[in-house]
Amino acid sequence: MATVQEVMDARDSFEELVPAEFRITNSQLHTLQVNVGYKCNIACRHCHLQCGPNRTEVMSHEVMQACLDAYKTVGFTSMDVTGGAPEMHPELEWFLREAHKQGVSLIVRTNLCILADPAYAHFAALYDELGVTLYASLPYYSARNVDKIRGRGTFDASIEGLRLLNEQGFGTGKHTIVLVFNPSGATMPPAQASMELEYKRRLEADFGVHFDSLVCIANNPSGRFAEALNAKDKLGKYLDRLIAAFNPGTLEGMMCRDQLSVDYQGALYDCDFNQALGLKIRPELTIFDLARDGAKVREVVFANHCYGCTAGAGSSCGGETA
Repeated sequence: MATVQEVMDARDSFEELVPAEFRITNSQLHTLQVNVGYKCNIACRHCHLQCGPNRTEVMSHEVMQACLDAYKTVGFTSMDVTGGAPEMHPELEWFLREAHKQGVSLIVRTNLCILADPAYAHFAALYDELGVTLYASLPYYSARNVDKIRGRGTFDASIEGLRLLNEQGFGTGKHTIVLVFNPSGATMPPAQASMELEYKRRLEADFGVHFDSLVCIANNPSGRFAEALNAKDKLGKYLDRLIAAFNPGTLEGMMCRDQLSVDYQGALYDCDFNQALGLKIRPELTIFDLARDGAKVREVVFANHCYGCTAGAGSSCGGETA
């Protein structure tokens, strides 16, 4: 059987479809996405970074400080904190408080179910105190689908976590919480607006919980998801589906043109998916270089997994792009 890389390389080059003006970053970057580590309380089968309870990689205090310094030097307008489960980082509270003192506009990505664990439930109150914007992954609005992806009991725990956040004002007018939907398999995500209406209807009627908006993200053909598809000889078919749905209208809004992703060691990538594949920015720089010298316009590093971000209405960490 062909390897994941062989299947990806057998398709026409994504980069050749991108006009020159969209192969470079914007002159001003807006989002610094900080991955504080790959340790997570769950091991989702679609996770491109292959996070889970057995991962031990966490960002050092030194790298965290460099992220704060780089935010100021470059002039980013938001910091997107992700993982793994960010809450499992032992210094996350310090990091968020320092960022808040600096006036950073904070986004934190949570899987919700971790907040049902008494060891991490206090983060709901911290997020309220600091006024962060939350992006909360919830692959579906029923237990059967979510538990199939995340493990038994994770849906009920996610609903409990969402209730805790509602109590702190998230989704009820005080603070913003955005839910994130991923398809359960090798399919394209539905229209974002219609999916949001369905989520709101079902979650309020069935569980009495609330959120502000929903974004749909396509499963990127990388990491654990790509390996699982390839083991079933389905990766090529999924990739061909993405290629057939390629939409040039998504290119201008690709997230790689407006953000930088930093890993737990301080290495820099154009996006979280490139981080999963070890595709560092060119020239290779670290967060310490960025903190000292700022950011310059550069060419984006593309590969064929980028079809996942440009199919249909487009897909990014913030949802649709076209």
